[in-house]
Amino acid sequence: MSDNIFTQYISNRNTLVKNKKALQTTYIPDQLPHRTDQINEIVSIFSAALYGDKPSNIMIFGKTGTGKTAVMSYIGQELKKADPNEDKSVYVYVNCEVVDTPYSILYNIANQIIPDSEMRIPFTGWVTDKVYNELREYIDKKRKVFIIVLDEIDRLFAKAGEDIFYLLTIINEVLTNSKVSLVGISNNPKFIEFMDPKVRSRLGEVRIIFPSYDASQLEDILQARALMAFEDGILEDGVVPYCAALAAQDTGDARRSLDLLRIAADIAERNGDPSVTEAHVKSAKNKIELDAVAEVVRTLPSQSKTVLMSIIVNTEEGHNKMTTGMVFSTYKEVCNLIGCSILTQRRISDFISELDMLGIIYARVISLGRSGRTKEIELSISKDVINIIKNDDMFRNVSSYHPSKQMTLI
Repeated sequence: MSDNIFTQYISNRNTLVKNKKALQTTYIPDQLPHRTDQINEIVSIFSAALYGDKPSNIMIFGKTGTGKTAVMSYIGQELKKADPNEDKSVYVYVNCEVVDTPYSILYNIANQIIPDSEMRIPFTGWVTDKVYNELREYIDKKRKVFIIVLDEIDRLFAKAGEDIFYLLTIINEVLTNSKVSLVGISNNPKFIEFMDPKVRSRLGEVRIIFPSYDASQLEDILQARALMAFEDGILEDGVVPYCAALAAQDTGDARRSLDLLRIAADIAERNGDPSVTEAHVKSAKNKIELDAVAEVVRTLPSQSKTVLMSIIVNTEEGHNKMTTGMVFSTYKEVCNLIGCSILTQRRISDFISELDMLGIIYARVISLGRSGRTKEIELSISKDVINIIKNDDMFRNVSSYHPSKQMTLI
């Protein structure tokens, strides 16, 4: 093989991870630590399907990274082991973050359970009622129990309303031979309160809460994955507890702890290091946090970027804390430099509030006595993120700009 731009990285790379799948958040292990109670409760409900009876509908609530999706995937696999030929039950999973319209939900469900391509529902072209009726007729012919899992169900409700839930919750009233059981998964327990009481009571017959993991539980989860992913001696003793502790501080998110361990191992491999250390975990933490904030900053609307650039300019002029009026004065000058329309100070104050909510800046309301109230603003992002804005093409004429002497205080 001839030398190429990848040669130096391939030759220096030291493979430390023997099983990379074990560190993926989508990997479903044979055991799910600290979710036995939730698994047993759901399995006890689902077991009715193996006798041809309809299980109760279930609503599962819990923060991100508490094992909701993993548990349902695991139970789905086990259900297929219990009924390999799907003689009694059919398990269907839909991610409502991706599939988020009533038509696409019904289309997705139908095309998971209809094996004959000639009978499948077209991607577009039918009205929703026709898709629903075709799906209902096909389900009823099969004489089985269909368990339909709707993950991120609150996203679907926010975008499409409750009509699709009404159709799915009343389907058993028009089925003669088959039965449908619904499972909803959500990070937000409050969304269901906005549903019609009839839909709400049908959808959430049983509610199951997945609590956040504590540091000790996260350590158990990581240790089990680490045994699958690494040979002995690759991880320094403090790596797994450190990843667990960092994730526990961040609402007990198991996905975050796995991300930390996986990225730390990747950094060590790229460096050609013989083992994974706490220093690699610190680098992984910085990378994850930088990537998240950087993505938010990159995707800001142009006016929000201009307001942020105005705050950056003032900060670099030595104003670590500034008022809304100072930002607005600089904002107008920056707009003139880049040829952008100038909005009102009230609107700029709204953008400042939005940047505050995103954690990009810190803004607090202060009193100026008779002059009224204003916001005291300061940056709360790293130099790397600041450089993302400064290097944006829209600010190429701002590099040598210095704001006029600030006269406006509010």
